[in-house]
Amino acid sequence: MIRETIVTTADREGRVHIAPIGIIADGDGWIIAPFRPSTTLDNLRAVPFAVANYTDDVRVFAGCLSGREQWPTTAAAEVPVPRLRHALAHAELAVVRVEEDDQRPRFHCRIVRSASHAPFAGFNRAQSAVIEAAILASRLDFLPRGKVEQEMAYLESAVQKTAGPAEAEAWLWLMERIKSHYSD
Repeated sequence: MIRETIVTTADREGRVHIAPIGIIADGDGWIIAPFRPSTTLDNLRAVPFAVANYTDDVRVFAGCLSGREQWPTTAAAEVPVPRLRHALAHAELAVVRVEEDDQRPRFHCRIVRSASHAPFAGFNRAQSAVIEAAILASRLDFLPRGKVEQEMAYLESAVQKTAGPAEAEAWLWLMERIKSHYSD
């Protein structure tokens, strides 16, 4: 099982990196498998801790993929990496083992601490569509353009029918990102 989250990591100087990443269930823990090259990968090697942030604000997913990477954070309780301030819940993770791979090393993590901060009211269809669009936007360099355009056209219907202001804004950011990629 893969859970779409916002992962926070930090480098040795304490600079925080925020990235949407699908973490992989691994018994009682999680696996973070960032692509090479990536800041998340570099940070996990330098500071082997992360926070999996669970949020229903899809603007964070879209924002991280469209150059809007600054989101409010606050200190985590037990790891040296901050969490998203407005996350509904979070899991503080410690890397216990690394499985090397040429494309996506796998950082096996144990949960140090979990906390809930606000209730989860569920996703509307637009939120789910934005998350799927964010995944597509993160793979523009290796997915065929026709597939991306076909998937985005399908997802757009859910956004048009069920989006609130936050989802509409997130969708616009992703559309701008995709358009910019193909116009380069």
